Amino acid sequence: MNRLLDKIRRIQQQRGLFAVEFAIVSVVFLIVLLMVMEFGRLLFVWNVVDEITRRGARLAAVCPVTVSPDIGTPGIFGRSTMVGNSLNIAVGEFVIEYLDNGGSPVFDPVNNLDDIDFVRASIVGYQLQTFFPIEVLFNVPAFETTLPAESLGNSPDGTGVTTC
Repeated sequence: MNRLLDKIRRIQQQRGLFAVEFAIVSVVFLIVLLMVMEFGRLLFVWNVVDEITRRGARLAAVCPVTVSPDIGTPGIFGRSTMVGNSLNIAVGEFVIEYLDNGGSPVFDPVNNLDDIDFVRASIVGYQLQTFFPIEVLFNVPAFETTLPAESLGNSPDGTGVTTC
């Protein structure tokens, strides 16, 4: 009988132990889970920024040079990832450059269309704000896409106009 009473006393003394173990394990589990979610968000932003530069370079290669300042604005992408600018990319961080055959920038692209051989779209200076464990600004590396210049908005008569 004494043994049974001793076992009951030991069990009663350890009554809150499971709650303490659960609290410690659940905190560690939640930290790991939130870190995995933040890493997934980082990969998503990485892919979206890369896609924005690709689409921006494509638009700049086929649209008139005079439209290039508008390519960096969220509305120009229509149904793409830039709608609403959920990444808060500033207009100055998205840059369109027109390059000559040697890769040097063409300084007056409107008046020197024949000198343009390539179009480069880049996002420079973008900072991603993390949510976990604390709010930190993460410097995203510069993304750029360079494509050969195509029509630059010039179409032969009767063939239609590129909608930009």
